[in-house]
Formats: sequence, C-alpha cells, structure tokens
Amino acid sequence: MKKRILLLAGLVFSSMSIIAQDRIQTDTIGVKVYFRQGYSIFEPDFRENGIRLGKFAEQLEKAGADSLVKIGTIHIVGAASPEGIAKMNQRLSEKRAETLIAWLRQNLPLPDSSFSKEGIGVDWKGLTRLVENSEMPYREEVLDILYNTPEWVIRNGVVVDGRQRQLGMLHGGQAWWYMEKHFFPELRSSAMEIYCEITVPAPAPVPEEVLPEPDTTGLAGVPAVPADTLQAPDTTAAQEPAAVTEPEPAPVAETPSVRKPFYMALKTNMLYDAALVPNAGVEFHIADGWSIGANWMYAWWKSDRHARYWRTYGGDLAVRKYFGKKAEEKPLQGHHLGVYGQMLTYDFELGGRGYLGDRWSWGAGIEYGYSLPVARRINIDFSLGLGYLGGEYKEYLPMDGHYVWQATRNRHWVGPTKAEITFVWLLGYGNTNPDKEKGGRR
Repeated sequence: MKKRILLLAGLVFSSMSIIAQDRIQTDTIGVKVYFRQGYSIFEPDFRENGIRLGKFAEQLEKAGADSLVKIGTIHIVGAASPEGIAKMNQRLSEKRAETLIAWLRQNLPLPDSSFSKEGIGVDWKGLTRLVENSEMPYREEVLDILYNTPEWVIRNGVVVDGRQRQLGMLHGGQAWWYMEKHFFPELRSSAMEIYCEITVPAPAPVPEEVLPEPDTTGLAGVPAVPADTLQAPDTTAAQEPAAVTEPEPAPVAETPSVRKPFYMALKTNMLYDAALVPNAGVEFHIADGWSIGANWMYAWWKSDRHARYWRTYGGDLAVRKYFGKKAEEKPLQGHHLGVYGQMLTYDFELGGRGYLGDRWSWGAGIEYGYSLPVARRINIDFSLGLGYLGGEYKEYLPMDGHYVWQATRNRHWVGPTKAEITFVWLLGYGNTNPDKEKGGRR
C-alpha cells in the first residue's frame, strides 16, 4: 500500500514539473534586398536596400539584447526573374544569397553556423502571387500557364516546351513584356528570415492534493486490475522504417529559347506625300515606353520652261516617350511626348518670287502626338511640333530665262516646325495591336 502511494505521489509531482516548464514560442525577423537584372552585386542605394537593411539590423540588435530571446537559424533565399537560361538563373540566385551572407558577416556579430542558404532559381511562386493580385492584360491565360504548365515539358529525354516558352509566346509576347516591366524587378531579390526562440516563463505550479488509495482487493480476494495502468511500450517489436527510394532526377536539358518581342515601325507622313514630297521614316522601341526615330524626305521637281521649282531634302531625329493606358498595353501606341532636331535644304518657286536655301537650315523643338491603332499592324499617328528653325536663304525672280538674285536673308522662325499625319506600319515579332486581332480581344 505504501509503495503505491509513493508511486502515485511521484507521478503527480513529475507531472507538475512538466507543466511548470517554460513555454517556447518562435518568431521571425525578415528583410528583402533587390538586385539589378543579371547582377548579384549589393547596391545600398538601389531601391533603398541600405535603409531596409539598417532597419533590419536595429530589429536584430533589439532582439539580441532581450535575455528571453535566442537567435536561431538564419535562412537566406536567393531568387531570379525568368529571363535567360535556367542554369544561369540558378547560379545567379545562389550568388545573390551569398552576397547577403557576406554583408551579414561583415556588419553583424553572428556565428557562421547560424546561416543556411538556398538558391531557388526563378521565383515562380512569387510571380504567380504578383499576377494573382494584379489586373494585367491576359491575366487568366497567364495564370492558367503558371498553374498547369510545368517548368519543363520533356519527351524522350528532350525538353520540347515549358512554362517560360509559353509565357513568352502568349499573344506575341505582350503578356511577357508587361510582366518584364511590372513584375520581374520584384523577383530579382535575396530574402532573409531569422528564426528567434522566445522563452515565455510558466506560472508557478499549484500542488495537487493526493487522495488516499482505494481498496484494490477484489470480491474473491484476488487483487483487482487498476483502471488506469501505465505500461511501457514493447520496444522489441519496433521495426525499422521502410527505406525511401529516391526518384530518378529529370533529364537536364538546355532551356528552350524564348523569342522576345521586337517593336519597330516604318512610316510615311501623308501630309508630305500629298504635297508631292516623298518621305519615309523608321522608329524603334527601346524600353519602358521610350523610342528613337528618324525621317527623311526628298523631292526634286523642276521645270525650267515654266519656271517651276519644288525641291527639298532633309530629315529629322526624334526621341519619344509613350504614356497612357494604350502605351501600357504595348509599345508604339497611345499618347507621346518627344524632342526632335531637323536639317533641310529647299528651293521653292512657282512662277513668281523664289526662295532658295542651298545651305543647311536647322531646327529643334518639342512634339506631342497620339498614335491610334486602326488595324492589326497599322497605326495612324497625329503629331505637332513647336520649336525653332533658322538658316540663310536667297530670294530670286525668274526673268528672260534667268533667275535674278534679289536678296540674301536669315530666317529665325519660332512656332510650328513639324506637322504629321503619319501612316505607321508595325513590324517585328509580337508587334500587333491586341484590340485589332482577328476575333477581337480574348
């Protein structure tokens, strides 16, 4: 009887000691650092990296000063955006994680054993979250590819398709171009999480009263079996866990190339065409709505018998910035502002006083316009430029089969120096107007 009472008392006090143990909670301190495309160099001034890491260091210092907080594992994850080759993206993500570890070792007193790093290559999960929370063009089709298309489609050991390629091909690359501008910079990062163990002191235990042991003698004098019996498990019957067979790795193959969109346009100013001044131009999209273009005109009409001269040649260079809702959908459409410089010579005479500028006249100005999509690969661009045009010119009169000089003057004109209603032919892979596709927008 006394032995059983002592056994019960021991169980009670041992359970009290278990209950009285301190409770451990976990929390995390995190920070994210961004990199330029294709680089793993840490730049404090890029996207406020330095400010973000400074605040993170303050949080970590505050946690380290708390006696109840124990700094645990420091996990760093490097990531990349989908452009480029898979092997390079994998290596780039690992180098970005290493860059952040190097900064931590240099600036914070943390043991090397605390670090664990991971390079995940392309951050597909992050891209999926960004698309889900956006209203980007072709959102549902992009999500369908992200959800249902594997990173690699392999047949007979050869990569024949994949998620990256399908996204790049979707609607001629227009969805890819949008994500490249708005989402991919968020994926070029290295994120860090520090796991902290926080000790929460337990309240003082309250001892429980030990009740007297009931009579355990059965009716027939046979000891009764206690209702609650603690029995040690039979460890002899324990079996080793079944061996886990590792799956065969998928064949490693080169990333299928993604054909990027290319945006350019051939143009002619229909106002000049109507004035019998043949002209042609070309415009190239650079990046982020910026473009560069050049135009040239050449007319050389003359009739000495009727004293008619209609001659000019020259051109201009222009830089434009497209903006507005249409410009967000694809390049080379919508509102645009620009600057331009121009040079020309001329000789105009229609039976009366003539004007000859046989030396280069030059000008410069600013322009505003709107490029209106009218067909799958056709735009009409309306533009007006204001600026300065200057140069020397001569006045003459036709007399008795001769052209008699009258005066030499200098022109200093400030006002409209450019007017265009331009026929624009869109060229390049993916350079089509989505609203003008066959069947309309899907």
